[in-house]
Amino acid sequence: MQNFSTVILAAGQGTRMKSDLAKVLHPINGRPMVHYVIDVALSLGSEKTVLIIGYQREKVKELCNQYPVQYAIQAEQLGTAHAVLQTKSLLGSYEHDLLVLSGDVPLLTKSTLKRLITTHQKSGAIATLLTANLENPAGYGRIIRDNEGNVQKIVEHKDATSPELEIKEINVGIYLFKTKPLFENLNQVRNDNVQGEYYLPDVVKIYVDRGEKVVAQLAENFDETRGINTVEQLRKAETILNTRRLIKKS
Repeated sequence: MQNFSTVILAAGQGTRMKSDLAKVLHPINGRPMVHYVIDVALSLGSEKTVLIIGYQREKVKELCNQYPVQYAIQAEQLGTAHAVLQTKSLLGSYEHDLLVLSGDVPLLTKSTLKRLITTHQKSGAIATLLTANLENPAGYGRIIRDNEGNVQKIVEHKDATSPELEIKEINVGIYLFKTKPLFENLNQVRNDNVQGEYYLPDVVKIYVDRGEKVVAQLAENFDETRGINTVEQLRKAETILNTRRLIKKS
């Protein structure tokens, strides 16, 4: 496995948690959920690990200061592409690949991310997406593949045709990019959407439209790709982690 660095999206408030605490600081089994994300990046040998912080950034720093991480500040939450752009001064000239993780997806396993990295590096793709199959994928962006299995496009649920809505493979928001082309293209992402935000999947569209190779790696199960947005989902994550622990012990 070749060298790579990691950015972790950790700037949001997470209003659906119904709490003043920054979303990534909500505890799972007594630890901030973002710690699990940092742990998995470091366990894979991430050279640089950059936490993108915004809401309650001093508190996030304080609770992550035991880790060898750097910080980039996203003062206004203007979308995922805008967030990654805030790391340009730290990573813009980085020669290797860049893994993009989300601070509210704490259940990802080392083995899944290892497969993502291996697939990306073997394929020579400019970008590789982590995907998952979901029996009821309502609300998620669908992965449309071409005849060779490469990513042709990501279609948001609201824009999907009837045949596209039948697709079970979804985008889970975890990516591996060639770093230099990523920073060269982030400025081309537009915010002409309802939220007025700059989204990272739009970089994938730029690449595909240009004929660049984008591939996808399917996670073995959807559970580990779950994002945490509510207290109920937090409890579910605790259950999954505790079950994993019991299986390991047995």
